[in-house]
Order: sequence, then structure tokens, then C-alpha cells
Amino acid sequence: MKFKQNLNCEYGLGWITVVPLINVALLLAVFVFLLPLFTSAARINVKLAKAVTSRIVKEDSMVVMITGENVIYFNNKIFTIKELGRELKEKNLQNRSFLIKSDRRASVGRVIDIWDLCRDLGIEKVNIATTQIIK
Repeated sequence: MKFKQNLNCEYGLGWITVVPLINVALLLAVFVFLLPLFTSAARINVKLAKAVTSRIVKEDSMVVMITGENVIYFNNKIFTIKELGRELKEKNLQNRSFLIKSDRRASVGRVIDIWDLCRDLGIEKVNIATTQIIK
């Protein structure tokens, strides 16, 4: 059996080597643009503390969520205390009620920081969300 001694590569289809790179770039773009759609308020995991004296708040409230890792969410965006203060000042919410949904593992200090922020901005109706213990 005789093999060819001189093998030369043909470069006529050189653009095909770029196709995998384009595929990866398109997949990354899809993930970057679709990721914010999947991080909604329904996906934020907050286990509320239990209380015997809880009752239903009937007003339409602005909601702030605090996760177990002390991350603050407002309007499905992550905020620090200072950023949240600026955002609430811009919205001018003195006559609205405010609801703090805090995970039971979140620090009390973080809840109090938000409560004090609301009081400083003149928000009088501040509530903390809990789940009711059924006897």
C-alpha cells in the first residue's frame, strides 16, 4: 500500500473555522439578554418569620424584600441602603404605605435600617410581613 508523501491543506473553506466562535458568541448573548427575565420577584426566596398576631394589610404597598443574605430588593433590583434612600426620595412616597418582606434569617439591623430610612423620608405606614401561626 502506497501513501501520499506530500499532503497539502486546502484553504478554500477557511471561513468554516469561524462558525464555532460565532455560535459561542450568540449563545452568550442569548444568556445575557434572557437572564434578567428569570430573576423576578417570584424567584426571590424569602421565608417570612411566623407571628401569632399577624393580620392582613389591605392597602396597596410599596414592597422591599430582604433575603437571608441581607440583600435588598426593590422593584426587582438590588439596592444598598444609600441607593434605596435616593430611590425613595425621588418617588416621594409620604402618603403611601410600605411593606418590608424580610427573610427570617436576615439581620434585624438591616430591617431597622430600612425602617429608619422610611421614617426619615416621612413614610408613616411601615409594616413587616409575617406568616400567621395557625393554632
